[in-house]
Amino acid sequence: MTTPALQALRSHLGSHASFVGVMRPSVVDVLGGSQWFERQLLYQPGSKNPRLTSRNLVRSLRNENLDSVLLLTNSLRTGILGWLSGAKQRIGYAHYGRGPLLTEKIRFKKYKGRFVPSPTMLGYLKLTHLLGCPEGATWPLHLETTAADEAAADQTWERLHLPDPKRVVIFHNAGGWGGRATSKSWPFGHAAELARKIALQEGLTVLFICGPQERALAAKTVLAAAHPRVKSLADQSLSIGLTKACIRRSRLMVSSDSGPRHFAAAFGIPLVTLFGPTHIAWGDTDYGRMISLQHDVPCGPCMQKKCALAHHHCMQKLTVEQVYSAVNQLLQAPSQTVFNQERPLGISA
Repeated sequence: MTTPALQALRSHLGSHASFVGVMRPSVVDVLGGSQWFERQLLYQPGSKNPRLTSRNLVRSLRNENLDSVLLLTNSLRTGILGWLSGAKQRIGYAHYGRGPLLTEKIRFKKYKGRFVPSPTMLGYLKLTHLLGCPEGATWPLHLETTAADEAAADQTWERLHLPDPKRVVIFHNAGGWGGRATSKSWPFGHAAELARKIALQEGLTVLFICGPQERALAAKTVLAAAHPRVKSLADQSLSIGLTKACIRRSRLMVSSDSGPRHFAAAFGIPLVTLFGPTHIAWGDTDYGRMISLQHDVPCGPCMQKKCALAHHHCMQKLTVEQVYSAVNQLLQAPSQTVFNQERPLGISA
């Protein structure tokens, strides 16, 4: 979701600016193949690796003699790091005590003491306006794959005996939040039933993608589907690059509200997203080839990693037929079809 902001900055500042990206190691492969930064600095809070510590990052930032720091994160820790960088201009969100550390800032709107749900992507773009980027310009999500990513996908296609990529539907049903959450996951029985239905009625192959901590869920779901055209990456050598390449070449993606769903939007792949405890607005990317589904419940969206009431109705009551109908709608739609959805805003200067 940062890539529209990066495109806005590159377009506005062009060759007159040098960009240094500060990111966690896990983000490097997400941006692999893209030429956003001249240099990258890696940082991991709590790491025992001396190269990834706050002290080393501050030293590296000061050596860069930065003019400006743009903080797309919203934590006090990163506000302090930006202040310690030595940059005279420090731009970011003025929440969690960060206001005095910043020279220019924006705030999310609040209502009755709570943030009004607002697209994170638009918040990032609003921050670029404080660096002079023109308002009103729109940019899509954008990613690239590397030759190594595509080679890994080629090997996966061969090992799993997958058909033409345009006859493959990608399914990601894990909860995200680093594999620690269960509330975002659609029940695996529902996922298995939908995958089997797509294989039987559409004649397509369904490939469940997964992260290292999600292998067991992917394997269990494939076993429950009990169809030869339902497969998973559970036994493959996993990487973010492989995930990107698999999604990029697919016909369609079905996903929980987790990070990989944004890969589909960045590559222009039709997408059905299943929302449970999260508010749709926070992760909205203005992607017109997506259908978002959410079952309204009195207790949601709660934004919790686990269902506090233990019934998980927000996902349990999202039916296979509802999701299959959305899948079928996208499969039948012409490529130029745009699915409009309401997008509430909650950002102020």
